[in-house]
Amino acid sequence: MEMQMEHIQELPTPEELKKQFPLSSEIKERKAVRDQEIACIMTGESDKFLLLIGPCSADREDAVLDYMTRLAKVQEKVKDKILIVPRVYTNKPRTKGLGYKGMLHQPDPHKGEDLLAGIIAIRELHTRVAKETGFSCAEEMLYPENHAYLDDLLSYVAIGARSVEDQQHRMVASGIGIPAGMKNPTSGDLSVMMNAIVAAQNPQTFIYRGWEVQTQGNMLAHVILRGYQDRYGNLQPNYHYEDLIHVYNMYQSLKLNNPAVIVDCNHANSGKNYMEQIRIAKDVLHSRHCNPEIHGLVKGLMIESYLLDGNQPSIGDVYGLSITDACLGWEKSEKLILDIAEELD
Repeated sequence: MEMQMEHIQELPTPEELKKQFPLSSEIKERKAVRDQEIACIMTGESDKFLLLIGPCSADREDAVLDYMTRLAKVQEKVKDKILIVPRVYTNKPRTKGLGYKGMLHQPDPHKGEDLLAGIIAIRELHTRVAKETGFSCAEEMLYPENHAYLDDLLSYVAIGARSVEDQQHRMVASGIGIPAGMKNPTSGDLSVMMNAIVAAQNPQTFIYRGWEVQTQGNMLAHVILRGYQDRYGNLQPNYHYEDLIHVYNMYQSLKLNNPAVIVDCNHANSGKNYMEQIRIAKDVLHSRHCNPEIHGLVKGLMIESYLLDGNQPSIGDVYGLSITDACLGWEKSEKLILDIAEELD
């Protein structure tokens, strides 16, 4: 029996979309500079600290741009110690495959899915952030084939806990040319995450968007610790001192390039309590102070932050309030960034 799929509309290729919505030379040059600066942090050539911060999901352009404009002003205050890479996540993974899937699927959360409008909306949003704030941003690579619609705008990619064992995600990550953070799976099995890094750091040959392609391997593929769910369904953290030492030892035994960890302060690490992100961030900084190996290993933090504290249903219309996971509001976020800068040595 043939596949049971209805073909709704043919979408433009990434090349066609980029031609329709091109980038200025200024955006391209600025991104190249930021890419190099981020790479130097990941390899240890720079001692700056990486901060991946922003909304759980980029749900509406006006509020996201408002947030990014404020964030750019804080970046200027901490630029000697911290490099901020904003989260502009336009794809939202769903554990059960149901519900709001992000701007890519629903440019307007109150309306149905429209993927043509979605790919245009996410490219325009990332372009506006780059033009108006100078940032190049981070995304989750939820759908590997869609990465090509934004690859000229992104400076960081995360592979999520539900995707990290998937072969296509690993192989595409081996050829993207920017840091690829591999999250530990929801089960907490760190060997799965480390295997993903091995795969991403090595050359791969595979089918991508109708082509046989060959990658060179991504030496900037690295660990993101996000906590996990135990066999009883309880959320457990993995950001503590002992967890970081364990990951350090795993890196040493595998002899991987550029050992690096980003700690995700929300999700299972916080028990989905967004306020815990403040304490967790400071706990990780304390661990860095206590051990030179951890200091060299932990390159940054990931924090979910938006204009207002908490979250609302996806059908809600409160400006700047997350419609997915709960986030730290702006005032708390700004204070946390400044506090982190003060605690860095």
